[in-house]
Amino acid sequence: MFSSSSPPSSGVLENIFQHIDLHQNEFIQSLKEWVGIESDSVQPLPHLRQEIFKMMDIAADKLRHLGATVDSIDMGYQQLPNGQNLPIPPVLLAELGNDPKKPTVCIYGHLDVQPAKKEDGWLTDPFSLIEVDGKLYGRGTTDNKGPVLAWINAVAAFKALNQDIPVNIKFIIEGMEEAGSISLDELIKREKERFFSSVDYIVISDNLWISKTKPALTYGTRGNIYFTVEVKCRDQDFHSGTFGGILNEPMADLVSLLGSLVDSSGHILIPGIYDNVAPLSEEEKRMYEAIDLNMEEYQNSSQVKKFLFDTKEEILMHLWRYPSLSIHGIEGAFDEPGAKTVIPSQVIGKFSIRLVPHMNISVVETQVTQDESATFSFFCISVFGVDPDMIRDGSTIPIAKTFQDIIQKSVMMLPIGAVDDGEHSQNEKINRYNYIEGSKLFAAFFLEVAKMHS
Repeated sequence: MFSSSSPPSSGVLENIFQHIDLHQNEFIQSLKEWVGIESDSVQPLPHLRQEIFKMMDIAADKLRHLGATVDSIDMGYQQLPNGQNLPIPPVLLAELGNDPKKPTVCIYGHLDVQPAKKEDGWLTDPFSLIEVDGKLYGRGTTDNKGPVLAWINAVAAFKALNQDIPVNIKFIIEGMEEAGSISLDELIKREKERFFSSVDYIVISDNLWISKTKPALTYGTRGNIYFTVEVKCRDQDFHSGTFGGILNEPMADLVSLLGSLVDSSGHILIPGIYDNVAPLSEEEKRMYEAIDLNMEEYQNSSQVKKFLFDTKEEILMHLWRYPSLSIHGIEGAFDEPGAKTVIPSQVIGKFSIRLVPHMNISVVETQVTQDESATFSFFCISVFGVDPDMIRDGSTIPIAKTFQDIIQKSVMMLPIGAVDDGEHSQNEKINRYNYIEGSKLFAAFFLEVAKMHS
């Protein structure tokens, strides 16, 4: 468990770690209860929105049980394209401790999830947690209910042992992250001089390791910009027997357009798109060489027969430091079982570009439009016994930049999920080991922050 070096406040940590081990089944039961709530924010349906409200209420009660003061902030309504209004779930602002001599850590998390149905390819009911060979399967286990609960488990361990928590803790927990964190930026701006005024550090645990077994600290992510392109011929669909072969079909034109954006090697074909990408330095190159990534394990866990690149360094660079373009879908096309001989009159293509340092959003928008028309290593050693990988993340966590821009405090991303957890995918899981050891990691983090601050 421990390295040869003596961890900070080792006696306290040993007691907390032992408590977490003894109560791990209780912590898993809490995760099972949370996974059982279908808090899907992506589908704008009233009954699902009520599930998110239920989830937020349960989380608020759990925080209050630990002694936190919790404000449930009314976020108003979301207006849908069809004119319908749906209530936005509240954002929880919780505070535990206000000792001016202690540093204050603010933890961000979200309790909404992506849609999931058993018929989509899940082996079990996605909203009924099941453990198989030490893997806890269920929607939200790793993204993000498991990590949020791991932070709460760490706090609970201090409380159960009547051990003074060495930091002041604040939580900001939302229920609309998967739908774009509606109105959250405005709330953070309003609370900058109140709730966030005493915050020293902000921690986000909403991403994954690059390995199955080795922990990681995330020091950067890619940005994201989303595009839709519409091709329309008229208001009504065409019969392919009557009109096929005598007009420019919207679907064919759209497929041709989407196919012109990126080639088979993943290279983006939009002119100028790579012009502002930061050059590769020798120091950065050495960093990729030092990352512990087993290519065979990574490929197997991803369930991909072959990647576009063969070496670890090429994979990591194209995942972290180069932009990528992904085509997500076509709206208006016939996608049901059976045969329908129709020519869609209007189709909408959807694609996005992951952005990297030095790329400017407005410049990329112009390029696309023109083209269409023409540190913290020690506490990881304390729990996992190894130095963590220093990684970037190919995905996007917009809230990190929001915190950095508005609050202007240090933001850290501290994941506990393994590379094969399958966030957003079928059979999402978190390993029992990661969930429990992650709870220990967060407890050690509190002690390490206090030590560093003093």
